Amino acid sequence: MRQLTPPVTAPYSCFEKLGASDLDGDETLLGVIEHGTGHTGVSLADGYPRTAVHTTTREDESFAEAWHAEGREESGSHGGVAWARTADYLFGVARVPEGGRYAAGTAAVYTGIFDLIGTLGYPTLARTWNYVSGINTPNADGLEVYRDFCVGRAEALDARGIDPATMPAATGIGTHGGGITSYFIAARAGDRVNIENPAVLTAHRYPQQYGPRPPVFARATWLSPPGTDDGRLFVSATAGILGHETVHHGDVAAQCEVSLENIARVIGAENLGRHGLRRGYTLADVDHLKVYVRHREDISTVRRICAERLSREATVAVLHTDIARTDLLVEIEGVVA
Repeated sequence: MRQLTPPVTAPYSCFEKLGASDLDGDETLLGVIEHGTGHTGVSLADGYPRTAVHTTTREDESFAEAWHAEGREESGSHGGVAWARTADYLFGVARVPEGGRYAAGTAAVYTGIFDLIGTLGYPTLARTWNYVSGINTPNADGLEVYRDFCVGRAEALDARGIDPATMPAATGIGTHGGGITSYFIAARAGDRVNIENPAVLTAHRYPQQYGPRPPVFARATWLSPPGTDDGRLFVSATAGILGHETVHHGDVAAQCEVSLENIARVIGAENLGRHGLRRGYTLADVDHLKVYVRHREDISTVRRICAERLSREATVAVLHTDIARTDLLVEIEGVVA
């Protein structure tokens, strides 16, 4: 599949078939996340972390999300986080085992991440992903698992005195088992700009109807290497939400259109200019998209709409899994470079 051309040494991703032989011995690999019909713990072999998340229900939809950067120097494990790094970038993976409650485990994972980026000297957190087993189900105390996760993440921020507004683009999506898997990209230096959407309420300001602690993430994050205006724009998983409310209940086509419109609004010249960036993008510039669809019978509709609105050359992976809100039917993330 086509891969993004990296500006300078910035991390870039490519989607490969599971078991692809061209991953063997690749010294640019920072991490591999397998998306498929099963899950594994986090391993650290061949100089980079690797794990599998159960994000779909058909083998033919499985793939490996491989993150690369030139000049990989070393790898290791710290505080439950497996990591690999270059001189400029750090990639890490951690997991909370399946259980009845997730707040404490999530707080420990994020505390480990914050400790790691501080200890190794990569203070700029640029992108996070969180794959949550049974995301819409109740935990042992009757609290929805996603809300349980959000409590734990918020507790880690509280403990370290971190402003929620500084948290970068993120994904919080369901899986079919395996607890919680979190992974991230952090940078030693360069420019990071968190981007909001004027049509959607900032996530950490959501009202309490969405849980005891709100989610914390930016709608997108711009990351550029030191000394260059070139960069990468990480677009958070984006859904059919306006203000703070889900729109078009039960209508997957309309929700998909709103998701894409939200992405277009976030990455457009007017909005990026509002955040101090000098150029804008369109949906034709978005690549390496992961599209999450709640109901299998809706996948063909979502594929059609994405094919109409996105570049024909874009790599698009469609996964059948649950989404953070029970009334959301589709969510879309991507990268612009």
